[in-house]
Amino acid sequence: MNLVIDGYNLLHANRLLSGVSATKLRRERDRLIDRLSAYRKEKGWAVTLVFDGWQEGWFAEQKEYVKGVEVIYSQRGERADDVIKRIARSKGGAVVIVSSDRELEKYAARMAIAVVPSEQFHERLERIACPDGGFADSVGEDETRLKQKGPSKMLSKREKRLRSALKKL
Repeated sequence: MNLVIDGYNLLHANRLLSGVSATKLRRERDRLIDRLSAYRKEKGWAVTLVFDGWQEGWFAEQKEYVKGVEVIYSQRGERADDVIKRIARSKGGAVVIVSSDRELEKYAARMAIAVVPSEQFHERLERIACPDGGFADSVGEDETRLKQKGPSKMLSKREKRLRSALKKL
């Protein structure tokens, strides 16, 4: 499986980073890469982190591997969402996207790809290590909905994909 993450979307989850200096933003990116590298080592998933470069980026897309994490900066004039869509198109169902972007969520739904909201994944990263060194496996309170019966308790296809992706994360 390949985890494809909208980098700035995840950085802005539960934090206010607007108007910060370039050095502070660079430190936050590096910190995120460190955490994702540890996550990758623990879970064994391939991790691709995509950042926007559409306003001030390079004239060509930039790729690098940092601590086992593939980091992509979109080219000037291209948004990270476009790069993520291209990756999703090429890898199909072997991808889980982390983003809270509605347009990206709609695109992924048409391709039957799971999208995990950035806020939920951020929470997973925050509480990933349990005191016993294991991983938190709880999916949340909504898990009880799966055990109840009847049409009003049925999950939509989108919710089922999300639930399945969250269990794997």
